[in-house]
Amino acid sequence: MASTAERMKAMRARRRADGLREVRLNVPDARASATRQRIAEQVARLSPAAEQAALDWIEDVSEFDAAR
Repeated sequence: MASTAERMKAMRARRRADGLREVRLNVPDARASATRQRIAEQVARLSPAAEQAALDWIEDVSEFDAAR
């Protein structure tokens, strides 16, 4: 049986042949207390009016796209 590294290499080759490319993302761990605290601080600074304007814009754009 092929090693793990060989199987991964073959899988990546198959995906490249299908026109796909691997992308890796590193994101903050939402389970970490420091991350949760930072998010809470940022949410507390949000402007309700600005957030509502953004939501209204998203709704307008989605309706525009659906009307085609």
